[in-house]
Amino acid sequence: MVDGTFTPAVKIVFLNDLIYAYATRAPSAVGGAERQQWLLATALKEAGWRVIVGVRNGLDSDRRVVIQGVEFVGLRQAQLLWAWYRFLVSEQPDWWYWRCASHLLGLAVLIAKLARVRVIFAAGFDSDLDIRHSLFQRPHCWPLYALGLASADKIFVQNEKQLSRVPPPLRSKALKVPSMTPEMDTLIPHSCRSRYVAWVAMFRKFKRPDLLVEIAREAADVRFIVCGGPTTFTAAPGYGEQIADNLRALPNVEYLGQLSPNEAMQVMTYAALFLSTSDEEGFPNTFLQAWSAGTPVVSLKIDPDHIIKRYSLGKVSSSIQQAICDIKTLMDSPQQRETIACRARSYIANVHSAAAVIRIFESATRGVSSVPVQSHTANLV
Repeated sequence: MVDGTFTPAVKIVFLNDLIYAYATRAPSAVGGAERQQWLLATALKEAGWRVIVGVRNGLDSDRRVVIQGVEFVGLRQAQLLWAWYRFLVSEQPDWWYWRCASHLLGLAVLIAKLARVRVIFAAGFDSDLDIRHSLFQRPHCWPLYALGLASADKIFVQNEKQLSRVPPPLRSKALKVPSMTPEMDTLIPHSCRSRYVAWVAMFRKFKRPDLLVEIAREAADVRFIVCGGPTTFTAAPGYGEQIADNLRALPNVEYLGQLSPNEAMQVMTYAALFLSTSDEEGFPNTFLQAWSAGTPVVSLKIDPDHIIKRYSLGKVSSSIQQAICDIKTLMDSPQQRETIACRARSYIANVHSAAAVIRIFESATRGVSSVPVQSHTANLV
């Protein structure tokens, strides 16, 4: 209510079936980008926004259900782009939030402009801003993706590396908006934790589960608990199955397969350490989850904005041998891990809590006029 006049809530929509999977706690819920969209959806609802998610698979046509205040609407099983357009025209949102690179982004933004809806593009991987090489699927369609970036109203990035990669013509609409994670009410003291290293991810090549196998094989006196499973996304047929077989063959590895998000979080909560072997990320959800639980991170390569080094939230190891050394050193020092846990919890509260992220998100979307569709993309690449 402003000067006696009712002010409607800002309305934002998402179009992603896996958000519904996270909302319903389905075992099929996987993907850091999808988890972030569900967390953002619930946090925006708590902040007074109206949040609607369009679902093509999992809800009957036009059925509407509400979970934690977020509205889920079943889309009619029409042609994809036509279903999107009808959804936008029907809901008339202020914003459409799209996360991660896709050849469909260009078409999505054109549809949004026709429906008079503004679009936020949020980068996932660092490579999302390497336009010619950003698409895992249909890489030859990169010009469509470039068109989408050029025409989106806002570009949100997760770290300074991503921000530096935004093409100069688009930097005026690019902002750094952190990912979020729920803060845990209580911590398991490290003096009471089991002596194991957690590894949580699907067996995608850029996650480098092959390096996990090598580390576990060489560190035979260290216990590892592994959550994840084979996938055909960015992995050749049989790749994940071979990784799983290799892990099962190691006596110091407890391979649990793909778990639900809550079960995987429990593994990280009771772990002494979390291990990352990835070659590429944006800002890993698993880092945020581990730190919210007070679990230090040992990372072979990934350290967005040098957070681990700057705030001493674990170790960044430059090699397999150094990673093994770092793991054993931290494993033998519960007090050092407890100190890291306190720093990690403080960092999460100050930077990645829902309250901290929504403040930045709302500031970034306030008072923005629509950006016209760009007629060319050559100067972006």
